[in-house]
Amino acid sequence: MHGRIALDSDIAIKFLNGDKTIESFLSSYTEFYLPVIVVGELIFGALNSRHVEENLARHKKLIQRANILEITEATANIYAKSRLALKKKGTPIPENDLWIAAICIEHKMPFISNDAHFKGIDNLMLLSI
Repeated sequence: MHGRIALDSDIAIKFLNGDKTIESFLSSYTEFYLPVIVVGELIFGALNSRHVEENLARHKKLIQRANILEITEATANIYAKSRLALKKKGTPIPENDLWIAAICIEHKMPFISNDAHFKGIDNLMLLSI
C-alpha cells in the first residue's frame, strides 16, 4: 500500500465514470486528496452538464470522501514562483492548473494527472497512468 495522493479533475472524472485502470491504481493508496480548485472544477462540470442533479450528487459524494487541500499564503508564494519560472521558460499553463500544482507542492503531495503540461513544473511529484 502507498500513502496519500492528490487527484486532478481528469482522474477524478475517470474514477467517477468507473475507469477500471484508475480504480485499480487508486486502490493501492490509503488516502486520496482533492485540491480545492479541483473541487470547484468538479462542481462546475456537474452544474454545466445535461444531468445536473445526478452528476452533482455523484461529484459531491466523491468530494465528501476526499481530504480537501486548501489554499494558504504558502500556496500563493509557490504559485507566484512557479508562474514566474514557467513564464521565463515560455511555457505557461492554465491558471487553475498552476494553483493545483502549488497546493500539491506545498503539501509535498504526489499528484496524478494525465495533463502533460504539469511536467514543466519544478518540485511537483507528478504521476500519470
